[in-house]
Amino acid sequence: MNDNIQDEVVLKQIEKEVRMREGASKLLGYCSRREQALEASKNLLTCNTRILALLSQLQRMRKAQILHGVECRPSEDVVPCLGKVALSDLRIPLMWKDTEYFKNKGELHRCAVFCLLQCGTEIYDTDMVMVDRTLTDICFEDTIVFKEAGPGFQLRVELYSSSAVEDFSPGTLGPRRVGYLGGSLGCSSGKKIRAALESAAVCGSVLNSGFAGHGNVSPPLSPNMSRLGPKYNLLAHTTLTIEHIKDGFKTHDLSIAATEESAFWLPLYGNMCCRFMAQPLCMIQPVMRGKLKLKLEEDLNCWENVFCVLRGHSLLCYQSEEDLESEDEPLLVIPVKKDTLVCLSETDPGQCQSIFISTEHDGEDVTYTLITHSPADTRRWTEALWRHVFNMSQWKQCCDHLMKIETPRSRKAITVRQGSLYHEIVTPSSPGDGCAVPDLSAEIRTLLYSYYKESY
Repeated sequence: MNDNIQDEVVLKQIEKEVRMREGASKLLGYCSRREQALEASKNLLTCNTRILALLSQLQRMRKAQILHGVECRPSEDVVPCLGKVALSDLRIPLMWKDTEYFKNKGELHRCAVFCLLQCGTEIYDTDMVMVDRTLTDICFEDTIVFKEAGPGFQLRVELYSSSAVEDFSPGTLGPRRVGYLGGSLGCSSGKKIRAALESAAVCGSVLNSGFAGHGNVSPPLSPNMSRLGPKYNLLAHTTLTIEHIKDGFKTHDLSIAATEESAFWLPLYGNMCCRFMAQPLCMIQPVMRGKLKLKLEEDLNCWENVFCVLRGHSLLCYQSEEDLESEDEPLLVIPVKKDTLVCLSETDPGQCQSIFISTEHDGEDVTYTLITHSPADTRRWTEALWRHVFNMSQWKQCCDHLMKIETPRSRKAITVRQGSLYHEIVTPSSPGDGCAVPDLSAEIRTLLYSYYKESY
């Protein structure tokens, strides 16, 4: 993708998140109940984190463009394929005192909590959960899928908490609700970046230090927004890598970032349990397909014309493309794994060379011989096989077998459940509700609808 196009894509994403955050801040000013304010404050923090991550990405892109212009040559590093990384069934056990949990004594400690998950510039939040001493675990039912992770990914999981018993006074925003943001969105890219920087209260050191939110503090908010409603604080965090990916329900350590004196504190054990899966693209998408000649026996003249598909752990050889389309059984399945060796014959490179695939099959070392129909095909097939083996070696245990990732439930479903923030705020209050909800502008309605529609 052209550098200017890449810049424009990131700038549009920043604009969208700035608009989402401006809408969330306006919504926060209208909240009449603490549950509404907690949900809006959560959305505000999430948008802020996305803005900072995108600004960091933009800075890295600009730096790479400058270095590329100085060197005047493309990078020769081989980049492994991307993949999907998914986290689901997240459970965080609590360790209440016996007097609190079994005898139900002491001060009722009630907090609103949610998780913020970040992998590169992909950032998602879970649903908000109300937690008190009647619960033994904090449970998040969300399935979070990151669609553009490389094997060197770092998935940061942050648990945020806000006391649900502190005083809450609606309408603390004031008459001018960060309206200065809107005027800069239609201008040049320089003004767009400055507007995003100002709204996120970012100084140069923030960009140089990477993603915001790392450490024991929440991502910074602008001065106007920092005075709004309830505050979420970082309670615990951890970082997951490819080494943590395993089948089944596993336990991971958490780093606690709060003390018992904090109003938002909860008695954590210091670990979390979840399912953590990955699907590299090389395991779920066909890598290469086309016609080859396959040597079936020791006789040098015994060759079979086949149609091959390289996918997952196998090079599938069919007698014809029609057999593939009709889902017939392949004539031969050649195993292709992380330790498979692919090499060419030492004949004239200008001719069609033999491709040797050495791998283990049924406990024995086996070598398969293939010939292409042109020197160009030889080069394409060899490069595809080499890259496929390289991708599997980089994704390690994620390529031992195809892991199953559940389809995440749509966030749109949240907007139709009873008591959702969107319908409590946007729809007129029903008779007998007490205080009427102010009529919101069409702009805020659009922003809210866009947020819930595009969150996933």
